[in-house]
Amino acid sequence: MRIGIVVDSACDLPAEFLQQHEITVLPIGVHLDGETLVDDRSPEVRQRFLDDNLGTRGHAAETEPYSADQIRDLFLGRLVLDYDCVFCLTITATRSPIHANASRASYAILKDYRPIRQAAGVPGPFLLRVIDTENLFAAQGVTAVEAVRLRAAGQNPGQMRERIELIARNTYGYMLPRDLYYLRARAQKKGDRSVGWFSAALGTALDIKPLLRGYRGETGPVAKLRGFEHGAEVLFGHAAQRVRAGLLTPILCVSYGGDLADLAALPGYAELKATCAECAVEVYESPMSVTGMINVGTGAVTLGFAAEEYAF
Repeated sequence: MRIGIVVDSACDLPAEFLQQHEITVLPIGVHLDGETLVDDRSPEVRQRFLDDNLGTRGHAAETEPYSADQIRDLFLGRLVLDYDCVFCLTITATRSPIHANASRASYAILKDYRPIRQAAGVPGPFLLRVIDTENLFAAQGVTAVEAVRLRAAGQNPGQMRERIELIARNTYGYMLPRDLYYLRARAQKKGDRSVGWFSAALGTALDIKPLLRGYRGETGPVAKLRGFEHGAEVLFGHAAQRVRAGLLTPILCVSYGGDLADLAALPGYAELKATCAECAVEVYESPMSVTGMINVGTGAVTLGFAAEEYAF
């Protein structure tokens, strides 16, 4: 059975990995200063965003994910012919309409695919599973990599779905932003009042950075740390502890909102990679998507892994 994997462009994975495993990306449009960037994880679009310093105005941007009609057209135009089963893995439904759009599209896709496959001489039924990863950015990548691993191991769609949902339910995503003022401005733009002016001003004055966690569709702070570099060291040290304790799948995904050379230079990162190597955990290191940088600011770090439930 030919099994395809679809993610949205907020899913932070290396471009080479996406290409090698033929993972389809649902683009997200970014409307900023009267023009539209199409975030399809293209290195060129991301580099232009950084080179033109668009991140300084990114908090005012509008993002537009694929609509249900666009998703339907993508599937009926190509994917129902290329594959017999597709897993569509979306950013958490609590933070984006992509999951809802894909779910709505799935009804039309499953209703209309038969004559298209018959006309092309493709036998058999077509299966589609839309799965909420319940997380964001690098943490979305954990579920996608697991799907690739399961497909390569010859798992059938039922086995894959059960395992993917288990991993999604138990994936922890962490994010360390650089700029609290930016985070507050972006939150206000989206109607989220979780970062107030006073806390942003106080945090900036004292160089306090919140460590945010995504887990089972919920996002919120789990720690306040003095300074970005110290915060990164704490985050990477925590991740190394969880790697040593044992993960549910040997995958750790990391993304950075800028040049990856800057990520490599952060305190604690080399030690985290060494720990992963010792424990046979593969690290998937990726530039953050334009969508991610729009929402959390340039220079942010996100990290994800799947583990048994624990308290931070």
